Amino acid sequence: MRPGDVRRAARAQVLTGPTAGLAPGFAQGNLVVLPSGVADEFHRFCELNPKPCPLIAVTEIGRPHVPSLGEDIDLRMDLPRYRVWRDGDLADEVCDITHLWRDDFVGFVLGCSFSFEEALMAEGIPLKHVRSRTNVSMYRTNIACRSAGVFAGPLVVSMRPLVAADAIRAVEITSRFPAAHGAPVHLGDPSQIGIRDLSSPDYGDAVDVASNELPVFWACGVTPQAAIAQARIPFAITHAPGCMLVTDLAAAASTTHRGCTGPRPPQGNTDR
Repeated sequence: MRPGDVRRAARAQVLTGPTAGLAPGFAQGNLVVLPSGVADEFHRFCELNPKPCPLIAVTEIGRPHVPSLGEDIDLRMDLPRYRVWRDGDLADEVCDITHLWRDDFVGFVLGCSFSFEEALMAEGIPLKHVRSRTNVSMYRTNIACRSAGVFAGPLVVSMRPLVAADAIRAVEITSRFPAAHGAPVHLGDPSQIGIRDLSSPDYGDAVDVASNELPVFWACGVTPQAAIAQARIPFAITHAPGCMLVTDLAAAASTTHRGCTGPRPPQGNTDR
């Protein structure tokens, strides 16, 4: 599938699940949509936490389009599934947010680890969740993100089990993708980062870790959802875990941290 094919399938609600492995060669992105009143603080949160929140685009206020990532992209309907947050609680999951869109919304698109998975597989490194067509396993950790204004919370990580030799190669390969979370943040014992049970992920689907495999953890773009829950802001929209925006940007572009490609919201003193 080409990126436009994936987006059209999402618009038609034919595709409502994970996008891992779709549109090989093209970058995928996490989505956060916030009222403009807190957009500057979230922008600062991303700057302070570039591993889980590598910004690749920010929309104009009230505009659902991201021409830098694809001329026909419409953030209201081009993702397979969205999460709706009210006062920090997950209120709903929907396949279209057109009816929820407001003139004061700002959309943030963050780099996604799905963008480097093709490079891993091209090197012969197997990925179990892609092979089984399930969602990647994701976990909240005991690693605290740096706070900005109302936004704070734990680092969320995605996990892929790899044999030791492949884990070493994966570190080398993904370190070249800083705009897609870059190199892993942890390998091995999950208890060292506050994960008690790999068979019970906080997001996504569980995957078996064989006796000859290491769990390898990357920073994850679901991290902002934990921050939104903790901040308890009145309203927000995000992608559903694993259900990404597939862009027209070549995945190879993730080897360079692009930063914000849209206008930066007004900045204040947001550090805490």
